Amino acid sequence: MEEQLPTTLNDKPKVLLVDDEESILNSLRRLLRGQPYEVLLASSGAQALEIMEQQSIDLVMTDARMPNMDGATLLARIHQLYPTTTRILLTGYADMPTIIKAINEGQIHRYISKPWNDEEMLLTLRQALAHQHSERERQRLEQLTRLQNDQLKSLNITLEKHVAARTAELQQTADMLDLAYEELKHSYVTGTEVFSLLANLRLPPAKQTNRQIIELVRVYCKLHGLDEGTSRDLTMAAALYNIGKLSWTDSMMTAPADLLHHNDRERYRGYPKQSESLLMTLDPMKDAARLILHHQERWDGSGFPDRLKGEAIPLGSRLLKLAVDFIELQRGLILERQMNSDEALVYIRSYAGRLYDPELVEDFIQVCAAYLSDVSLADPSVKVMTTREVAAGMILARNLNADNGMLLLNAGKVLNGPLVEKLIAFEAMEGAKYSIFVKVPEEVNGAILEAG
Repeated sequence: MEEQLPTTLNDKPKVLLVDDEESILNSLRRLLRGQPYEVLLASSGAQALEIMEQQSIDLVMTDARMPNMDGATLLARIHQLYPTTTRILLTGYADMPTIIKAINEGQIHRYISKPWNDEEMLLTLRQALAHQHSERERQRLEQLTRLQNDQLKSLNITLEKHVAARTAELQQTADMLDLAYEELKHSYVTGTEVFSLLANLRLPPAKQTNRQIIELVRVYCKLHGLDEGTSRDLTMAAALYNIGKLSWTDSMMTAPADLLHHNDRERYRGYPKQSESLLMTLDPMKDAARLILHHQERWDGSGFPDRLKGEAIPLGSRLLKLAVDFIELQRGLILERQMNSDEALVYIRSYAGRLYDPELVEDFIQVCAAYLSDVSLADPSVKVMTTREVAAGMILARNLNADNGMLLLNAGKVLNGPLVEKLIAFEAMEGAKYSIFVKVPEEVNGAILEAG
């Protein structure tokens, strides 16, 4: 009999809620109203098993304390009969024996305490079903690979007389197998990136960061030839570093960190830990979760959550902080003023040895130059100066914009005395401080040194 491949489900996931209290079931049904799930209800373990005999259920969430058959016993039975169904225990009691039984015999995905937090409950269900979908896809690919391997073995018996003619076909089949294995290895990376794009929908386009941070980290990994495992962990960390912010209000999500009030600031300092906690349930995400946990530590030990200092901070976390700050400075998520890329790099360089690993900063700036495809960042003739440091004859290497975004001068403009005086006056009138990127011709540089 030919083996059947598991298929990817297009229907809504079916979620079965089990509780002997009708009020609890009604509360859960209201919470899940509008969610992309088909919700079924059962008031006892026996009724739940009857439902599962009649139709396929993706996830069961049951109360721990029920008459006749408690939640742990029900989940153990479901594990025996329907091992692919995700199992969650809902308990309002500090009943460790029940929880231990559910973990050991029911091999539950998670347990949730009553009263629950609605946002955390919804997030737990989304994560559990996403993990289940990923596992089913992995099994499908493994089964596909086994079937193709079996087909190859059968084919090889008859290929001895046709080797020369069939070499190209065999090579193509081998390439397909390689692609199947590659897809299997990268399924989690792809999943995290897709989820990060969905999470970004909480933010207006001008405040979204994850895609740019992912791309920047990838450029760094490529230029430094990092191994596949390290690159994969860094990419997943870049994709989901801010998942712990999803429970924030919209106003807090878009506010600069330095303007947050006391209570919001404490919540902000907790987001790396919250992000790590959400991801630690997934084994392939554990290393990436550790990088996320420590990406807001500072080189001088003043960061959070654990005030790690210097090389005690994981190298990947140090790199992730550089990438996150570089993009978030440009989105106005750290300081009230939104910087351009050059100003962000000047800021990062100025805090080397305090916020950032001084050994990484200059190397990171070169990577940013490659990421931005901007030769001026790697050009030693380009200098960053204030309005009072520039001199006539210097050439503007980058567009100069006012703080309100208005273009003041185009790149390539040759500065002269009256123009420099106007810049100083406009800067004073606006109450700003410009960082001006200029190329210094040799004759101008010599004149400055001679005057000094």
